[in-house]
Amino acid sequence: MKRALMVIDVQNEYFTGALPITYPSGHLSNIARVMDVATTQGIPVIVAQHTFTQSDTPFFKRHTAEWQLHPEVADRSYDLLIEKNYPGCFTGTELEAWLKEREIDTLVIAGYMSHMCCDTTARQAMHLGLKVEFLSDATGTLAVSNTAGSVSAEEMHRSILVAQQMMISTVLSTEEWIDRVMVPTSPNAPRLSEDKALA
Repeated sequence: MKRALMVIDVQNEYFTGALPITYPSGHLSNIARVMDVATTQGIPVIVAQHTFTQSDTPFFKRHTAEWQLHPEVADRSYDLLIEKNYPGCFTGTELEAWLKEREIDTLVIAGYMSHMCCDTTARQAMHLGLKVEFLSDATGTLAVSNTAGSVSAEEMHRSILVAQQMMISTVLSTEEWIDRVMVPTSPNAPRLSEDKALA
């Protein structure tokens, strides 16, 4: 299994802008943590930054403060930055080619919003034949109300996780994912017996 970590749209719009993420607790610190673990384990990190190009759209306008990556992501190392204009990170970007070139077969999903860009990207990845790991507490969302109805942030997030686990992704907590990817340290690595070592 060869993984890449996809960190989606961790931008100021979701903190100081019009779309504050409210659920689950600890989402940002978990995103930072999985980025650090990925880096130490040699897992490539891809960061997506959303831009709306329509002049009348009030969110994610290029070069505004809200469009900028949150410092917790911007100040960490990553291998690829893609700018996207649609919910799916594969649409109109170099992501698919970049993954194929590196023979990556598993995409790990973190970031925002769990019901929109994270969900869409996970589905795109599965359709392309990739395995998907969807991080339950390193993704997040907010309450939504529109002409179709209203849903709380907790309900929205939980329903997405349940749907993802059905056929699309393996849903994991940050702790579970870290346990999967951590390479054993040298004291725990298999060692030759004394006889073999002296042979």
